[in-house]
Amino acid sequence: MINFRLEEREKTPYWLIFVSPIIAIFFSLFIASFLIILAGVNPIESFVQLAIGAFGSKNAMAETLARATPLILTGLAAAIAFRAKFWNIGAEGQLYFGALATTLLGTGLVVLPSFLMIPFLFVTGALAGGLLLLPLVILKLFYKVDEVVTTLLLNFVVVLLVSYLLEGPLKDPMSLGWPQGKSVIDSGILPQIVPRTRLHFGFIVAIFSAVAIWVVLNKTIIGYQIKSVGYNVSASAHAGLPIVRTIVIVALMSGGMAGMAGVTETAGLKGYLTLDLSPGFGYAGIAVAMLANLNPLGIIFSGVFLASIYVGADAMSRAMNVPTYLADVIVALNVLCILLSLIFLNFKIKFNVKK
Repeated sequence: MINFRLEEREKTPYWLIFVSPIIAIFFSLFIASFLIILAGVNPIESFVQLAIGAFGSKNAMAETLARATPLILTGLAAAIAFRAKFWNIGAEGQLYFGALATTLLGTGLVVLPSFLMIPFLFVTGALAGGLLLLPLVILKLFYKVDEVVTTLLLNFVVVLLVSYLLEGPLKDPMSLGWPQGKSVIDSGILPQIVPRTRLHFGFIVAIFSAVAIWVVLNKTIIGYQIKSVGYNVSASAHAGLPIVRTIVIVALMSGGMAGMAGVTETAGLKGYLTLDLSPGFGYAGIAVAMLANLNPLGIIFSGVFLASIYVGADAMSRAMNVPTYLADVIVALNVLCILLSLIFLNFKIKFNVKK
């Protein structure tokens, strides 16, 4: 008789940390191939079309990287918060709040040269997203209110607020009745990286943000405080660490990243605020963070990976007549497989053979 049990690892091998997510991704694609077969299509040809649609040309690569920009930023928002065991599920609302700040300040209220206007919009967008989280931090720290509930519900409040404003005070009179905000002034529009594509300067900002967050978390005192609070808040408090200040900083950083994602979509991709600005980037950012195991540098690659699935799925659907919702299924399978792989990173299987 063969029995097995899970035994916690004292130290996880570096090669396993690298290989584990790759195996999980390929295993999820293997499972997804059965769904594609059920649709009556060759899965290998479908995945080839998906890859071509995401990376097969200059325009395809530019579109993938443009789609990855908000995913990287919302992924960073989730990773920072989750590191400190602050479960911020409200990146969607914070994204819209950052976009709202861009609309309020970047459509003519403040006029600056481009080299000042663009940083100004990013700073104000980050502040808007971060400050939106502060009341929820107070509720969590002093009144023990579950942040999962409050951040999730605040998403709906912010989206409804934006809907009201776009139908009323902020509605562009030149929009021919469509609910959209006024256009961002020319000096606030993010420049294109590749001409005649949708890839804009926001992608560089996202990459820089990921590197900066990695440095903060791994090379600074506040980064070690964030990790310590995440590991054990009681022990951290007993050791004299400033718990309240640390969680407040986490909230400002997390909400700030999501708010910057709203800036990139408003000032970089569309040029104005609409209610369909985000097709769920805030929620997809959680998947991006989990795929990268909360590593800021890994989030760059997981964000591009998820973006390639979304962009490539459109091409796959047109070429192979496969439903586009399979992209969501593939993403969900990836997240599930990554979560399962985390078990093997933290535990090893011990087999016992009994006669």
